[in-house]
Amino acid sequence: MHTLDDLVNKRLWVTYAKLNPQAGAIHRLLEERGERVANDHIALRTFNDPRVGLDALARPFLELGYQPRGEYSFTDKKLHARHFELDKDVRAPKIFISELELEKCSESLRRITAGLIEQAPAEARARWDFPALGRPWSVSFEEYESLRKESEYAAWLAAFGYMANHFTVLVNALRGFASLQALNDFLKQNGFALNTAGGEIKGSPEVYLEQSSTLADKVEVNFSDGVHSIPCCYYEFARRYPMKDGKLYQGFVEKSADKIFESTNKR
Repeated sequence: MHTLDDLVNKRLWVTYAKLNPQAGAIHRLLEERGERVANDHIALRTFNDPRVGLDALARPFLELGYQPRGEYSFTDKKLHARHFELDKDVRAPKIFISELELEKCSESLRRITAGLIEQAPAEARARWDFPALGRPWSVSFEEYESLRKESEYAAWLAAFGYMANHFTVLVNALRGFASLQALNDFLKQNGFALNTAGGEIKGSPEVYLEQSSTLADKVEVNFSDGVHSIPCCYYEFARRYPMKDGKLYQGFVEKSADKIFESTNKR
């Protein structure tokens, strides 16, 4: 029987940290200051084809006891999303899964993604670690570029497949930073570039959530027609605020998340 630790820490985090060394570097910097880093949420991406869609990607988490919570829509990016929580363990990270609404995309994008999905073996999609499977298809850089011109999201997913797009530091659990801005300043002083789309800090106490993120570093990816350097993963930081009932807000703010998605855009 596989556990949440197997899926999150031994599969998702290991793959993510290997491709995104800035996450491990930030983790170590915080620990050197005496902090214990808590993970707020993990984000995953997919296409809304039923073979690999949101429900298929959520299945391993549901089997571990997670329950669906908020639903979200990102009109401009043609995305639908849902987040999941594990009620029996409040320390467990929330899982945020988004999917590209293919029916709203061009015929060219649908043709390319259909070719990718066809390559994903059915037995792989049934695995307990499907969310950490990696890229189960071959894709050319020409196809990647074609997708990117219409959807940075689709291009990223085509290049990297199934893995954590980002992990998230819960700022509330940090003792040495009075605000998200203080953490941002610390990160910039240590050489990390932040996503400024929509402002360095997305959200506010009024919507009960503030978020910021690094910009994704580039990594070399093997495409079927050569090796190319493209943006990979990023690290996010979230500060949550109490609602009127005194409980910390646990959902997500569409306007803020929309800009966070752009952390992996090609620059």
